[in-house]
Amino acid sequence: MDTSLRWINRYLDPGDVSPEELDHVLTEAGFPIETRTDLPSGDTFFDVEITSNRGDCLSHIGLAREIAASRQARKARLLAMPAPATPPATGPVRDSLTLENREPSVCPRFTAQVIRSVKVGPSPDWLVELLDAVGQRSINNVVDVTNWLTFEFGQPSHVFDLDTLNGPSLVIRYANKGETLRTLDGVDRTLVETDLVVADAEKAQSLAGVIGGKPTEVTERTVNVVLEAATWDPVVVRTAARRLNIRTDASHRFERGVDPRTILEPARRAAAMIVELAGGQLADGVLDEGAPPAEPTRVSLRPARVARVLGIEVTSMECVGLLKGLEIEAQANDGALSCVIPPFRLDLTREIDLIEEVARTKGYDAIPLRERLPIAVPRPQESERALREIASVLTGLGFYETITFSFTSPHRAKPFIDEGLQEIGIDDERRGGEPTLRPSVLSGLLACRKANQDGQVDVRGGVRLFERAAAFAQDASGTSVERQTLALLMDAPGDGAKRSFDDRQRGMRLLTGALESLARAVAGPNAQLVVTSASATRSCWDASAFAKIGVRDQRGEMVELGEMGQIGEAVQQAYGLDLPALAAEIDLDPFIALYPPKAKAELLPSFPAIERDLSIALDEGRMWREVERAVLAVNAERLERVEFMGTYRGKQVGKGRKSLTFRMRFRDSERTLRHEEVDPQVDAIVSALRSSVGAELRA
Repeated sequence: MDTSLRWINRYLDPGDVSPEELDHVLTEAGFPIETRTDLPSGDTFFDVEITSNRGDCLSHIGLAREIAASRQARKARLLAMPAPATPPATGPVRDSLTLENREPSVCPRFTAQVIRSVKVGPSPDWLVELLDAVGQRSINNVVDVTNWLTFEFGQPSHVFDLDTLNGPSLVIRYANKGETLRTLDGVDRTLVETDLVVADAEKAQSLAGVIGGKPTEVTERTVNVVLEAATWDPVVVRTAARRLNIRTDASHRFERGVDPRTILEPARRAAAMIVELAGGQLADGVLDEGAPPAEPTRVSLRPARVARVLGIEVTSMECVGLLKGLEIEAQANDGALSCVIPPFRLDLTREIDLIEEVARTKGYDAIPLRERLPIAVPRPQESERALREIASVLTGLGFYETITFSFTSPHRAKPFIDEGLQEIGIDDERRGGEPTLRPSVLSGLLACRKANQDGQVDVRGGVRLFERAAAFAQDASGTSVERQTLALLMDAPGDGAKRSFDDRQRGMRLLTGALESLARAVAGPNAQLVVTSASATRSCWDASAFAKIGVRDQRGEMVELGEMGQIGEAVQQAYGLDLPALAAEIDLDPFIALYPPKAKAELLPSFPAIERDLSIALDEGRMWREVERAVLAVNAERLERVEFMGTYRGKQVGKGRKSLTFRMRFRDSERTLRHEEVDPQVDAIVSALRSSVGAELRA
């Protein structure tokens, strides 16, 4: 913030702050001085560093408030600032101009006043000197008032030549596709549909919150003017300013927030100043369009909490006095202070914000520093413990954790986009060939695997990678869809440069085993990983080797997690990988919500179990899940556990069939079982398997 000492002293009583005192006070208040320059006029120029949350201090009045609050012990206060006298108005403003605000959600308030018969010319010396003290070039007496208002109140404004407006009217709307605007710097700019503009009845005449248009510029030929004072959505202003590479004093302030409730006073003051300096007649009334005004912000402050945070006792009355110096009204209410936040303090929304204000105005030197600070280390959040457990399990299984880049190229992103979504690109020349946010963390893991391949990395059992990171996409309406994911990638195991079908099958079993280990570590020892064959939802997968995955927790509830399978041939070739890659991608939020696993203590069995192994022949397409479901559906008496043992394929079982072996455990909690008691249960299970999955018992 470019600041003039003489200008600040205009708003203080007594207005005798010295350069050294201003430097000290503002630095103590949290606004360090970048540079200080003594001017030939006797004034002193300061470049004050303003944090991004204190847009109210991008003005001389805002900085004067801070100085007044810090000098409270000397009864310093802001001077009343009466507006210059205004000649009687002539005619209602609506007879001269119409106003339509089509976008109140991004233009919460727009005001317009009309001044007729002005005489545009040089500004008086006092105004030229004030502007010159902060590095502003004088243009003319009308435009200089708007610049003066920006540096006085922090309220940017703009003036249009009324006679150059078509209508005459002003319309706040988004730009039409391909619409052009010649801005005040003489550059013709092509607008996009996300640019907010102030237009007349025919075309855009100003880029909202950033810069005005050349065709409606106020010059020495101007007779009638429209004075605009408005506020805009900070994101809309920042987006347009960055896209067009325009940085102005107006955009700098609007990007940090200007409250709609603070507009009218400086707008009227500026109109009166124009009439005083350029003559003319002010039309009666103000055109004022936008969203309904917000209610005052109220925050509760507990003096006991102030003492606990700051480590010093601060009484309720002292808090009231300190906050009053910042124009914050505070009243006692049931052991707390009910505080009404002034509209220009957009940064004050929570109790801790007010505690910080109490500390700043009281002075940080009042807070004692201990040689040793007592520190209580809290227990990690359950989500953090879950992430640590996931990393511990995977590293124990031979996976290496990676941190990959969040951007990729459009053609690499496309195979990973879910149906109904689209990739997010950024308009940034520095991104070069990778301007797209990754829709899947797998794209980064594949690029990392290629880098390892190029480096001839050889790990026994194949390279295994994992990463916990965000993936990004957007829906048809442009709404961002961000999700936290856990991605795993591993080589198909085997020897040599090629991988057989059996190698890939073994790799899928290894990947499934890793996911089962994760499920039990996060959801509990009795949690079950559920793998369901499905049609691939994204083209990055091999359609013949894809499945949905979920977890059935210890309560038996099913939680859908993500998907697993083999990376498709086209994607593998696009990344230049020699070996087939197997992968899984899990949505982290529902997964870690299962943590911590609930422990259940049980007595160890008092009597031995009887185990029976069965080998059954069945069609190749049948899955273990179907067999397990059929066994459990029998509800066999004393059946304690069913466990998969292995699969055999060979001439003995025939083409298109396989042999599946599983183990059943039976136990009675009160006595030792006899084999003849288990035989009927086994016979019933074999019969059920024959009828439900077409299985035949092998000898």
